[in-house]
Amino acid sequence: MWHMPDKIRPGGSLAPARRNHVCGIYQTMADPYGILAPAAFYVNYQGVNKMSYDIQTRCIHGQEHSREDALCSISYPIYQTASFSHLTPGHNPSGFDYSRESNPTRSYLEETISSLEYAADSIAFSSGMAAISACFELFRPGDHVICTDDLYGGSVRLFQTISEKNGLEIDFVDTSHVENINNALRPNTKAIYVETPTNPMMHVTDIAAAAQIAQAAGALLIVDNTFLTPYLQNPLLLGADLVVHSGTKYLSGHNDTISGFLCIKDQALADRLRLIAKTTGAVLAPFDSWLVHRGIKTLPIRMERHEENARHLVHVLQNIKYVKNVYYVGLPGHPGYELNKKQARGAGGMISFEVDSAQRARKLLESVRLITFAESLGGTESLLTYPIAQTHTDVPQDMREKAGITDRLLRLSVGLESAKDLEDDLLQAFGLL
Repeated sequence: MWHMPDKIRPGGSLAPARRNHVCGIYQTMADPYGILAPAAFYVNYQGVNKMSYDIQTRCIHGQEHSREDALCSISYPIYQTASFSHLTPGHNPSGFDYSRESNPTRSYLEETISSLEYAADSIAFSSGMAAISACFELFRPGDHVICTDDLYGGSVRLFQTISEKNGLEIDFVDTSHVENINNALRPNTKAIYVETPTNPMMHVTDIAAAAQIAQAAGALLIVDNTFLTPYLQNPLLLGADLVVHSGTKYLSGHNDTISGFLCIKDQALADRLRLIAKTTGAVLAPFDSWLVHRGIKTLPIRMERHEENARHLVHVLQNIKYVKNVYYVGLPGHPGYELNKKQARGAGGMISFEVDSAQRARKLLESVRLITFAESLGGTESLLTYPIAQTHTDVPQDMREKAGITDRLLRLSVGLESAKDLEDDLLQAFGLL
């Protein structure tokens, strides 16, 4: 960061201002991330107009990247190299020495993600699990972490088999009731880790309230924002310290690469995590970085279509007699509906639903034709998942039962196909056509 002289600070505010080198936007004490205006706006610095773009534009162009391609290519190049030649001893003036530490293609992607999440810095990893693993390297044996009790099964497996083995103390609570977070606090609590909406039961946690609790306790608030993406929700603006993404899902959006991200509000914390990433080494490769960046360019239009299709299928499912419950945060009857409306700009494309028997659930999985029976989510193709046997098979049975993850529960990632074709496929799979 570098400071801008007060006499040329934007808007004539009395607060000192500075320019964020990642996002290319001006900051003030009252608006530390420079993003209170949701639409594009101009500021003037040394006679040059700078524009802070809407998110639709930032998905394609980023904000102001620290470097552009020397040959002015429209698609940023893939720097498929392990190392970079040196002109003199020490670090290269370009900032690139070895691709485990930094790579131009990955850096370009990281700057784009930072602009979308309003982060001081973002780090791209080889998977979402690699990102979470690096995040938990911040903690020491004896540290306590409070986690949402309805998490992606891989996160639960990591915390129970790796984090606890390394001496961390983990408590799982229903964070959709913030009093449970307060009740779980200990003197050694160092972090609160939440998904919102949760996977797969779609519980919603009040991010701002959780942030206040974390701040008062001297703990970090970490939010997995995979389901809603920065297009629909920005946890850092609500007080979170770190945002986690499985970039495999909506960010890349095409079921063709694996990736993960940490988006960090504070530069000092980001520096610690960059050292962890460089040392442990599970960073994103150049080609995968390019694939994710290409996917992000269409994120806004995809998220709009995902949600449009999801809302259509929710009403279809509600009118099928074999479906007993539908879990979707865009439904007015959902317990987290009003809170999600308050802290997010949409409901996304994820639906979970419960049928009347395990036999019918398995029959549905076998009978879909257009919808694919598979793990994962957030891609162009619609995927139907059986959490108890796929994404959450390693979650202890008592935790699954408490969360409501039964052999009757199915999770649907709604894709971009024709809504009518998806409706017909569900109806025929239920034997209603």
